[in-house]
Parts: sequence; C-alpha cells; structure tokens
Amino acid sequence: MDSVIEKTKRGRSFTTKELVLTAMMTVLIAVCSWIQIPGTVPFTLQTFAVFMTIGLIGGRNGLFSVLVYILLGAVGVPVFGGFTGGLGILLGYTGGYIVGFVFIALICWAAERIQVKNKIAALSVRTAAMIVGLAVCYAFGTFWFMHVSSSNDSPITFGAALKLCVIPFVLIDLIKMAAAIILTDRIKKYARL
Repeated sequence: MDSVIEKTKRGRSFTTKELVLTAMMTVLIAVCSWIQIPGTVPFTLQTFAVFMTIGLIGGRNGLFSVLVYILLGAVGVPVFGGFTGGLGILLGYTGGYIVGFVFIALICWAAERIQVKNKIAALSVRTAAMIVGLAVCYAFGTFWFMHVSSSNDSPITFGAALKLCVIPFVLIDLIKMAAAIILTDRIKKYARL
C-alpha cells in the first residue's frame, strides 16, 4: 500500500488497464443515470454507480471517471438523467448534485491514504469516507439548488430544500451505498481489477 501511495504522490500516469476501467466506469455511471424516476430532483442510480466505481477502481481512477462523465454531459452527450446533456443541466437545479460526485471521489481518494491493519478497519474507513462524501455532495447540491431557485425568482429556504432534495433520498442512497460496497467486495474476489 505504501508504494501505491508514494506513486500517487509523485503523480504517476495511468496504465492502459486503468484507462480502460476508467472508461468502463464512466459508461456505468451514464447507464445508471438513465434509470430514472422523475421528480424535482429525480431518483436515479447515479450514486450507486459512483460508489461502485470508487469501490472497484479506487478514488483516484474513480475521480477521473466522474470527471469524464461530467465533461461528456457538459458538452452535450446525453449521459445525465432522462437522456439529457449540456451545460444547462449542470447549471440547472440538479447540477450541484452531479458536480457533488467529484467530492465523493475526492474524499474516498483521501481516505485511501489512511493506513489500516485489517479488512474490517479498511471497510469502516471506506464506508465512513463514502458517507462523508455523500453528505458533502448533498450539501453542495442543496446550496446549488437554493442558488438556482433564487436566481429564477423562486427562492427556497434551506429547510425546504432539504425536505425536497435530500431527506427523500438519504435512506435510498444509504441502501445503494451498502449494495455497492457488498457488490464491489464480491466482484473483487473474482476479478483482478
């Protein structure tokens, strides 16, 4: 683990395998975003895909998967929920939650540097990082939602934004996180990622 951290500190480049896995996980995030239940903040499987991505290929490569996903969507490729794309989505009501995925990946990447001695401690650190990352994603997305609402002459309070954009999703996102952690551990037993 120390050698991986040292390589990351020095800014190591991507291997071909990492590039392929990063691209595959970007596709996974896009496909999961298309599975949608509409609403002001639609219910999708994006967060599940982000957790799977980070669990399978790590925080560093997961960060780049998320960034590629966001960049593809920003230039108009229909990778966002409802087969949408474009800068307007990122600047709209739900854009903060999409950009918030970057914080999940960054926090998980930072947590990978914490040295632990056994699998249970590693699982605890990874789970805590995902929970903190999700909380930061919620916070960023909620403040962005409030900003867009006030810009459109329909200001909303923080409490109302939480009731609309966060509270209905917390339990579902925690279930998606648990499912992703279980699946990534099982996949890693059989696949050499």
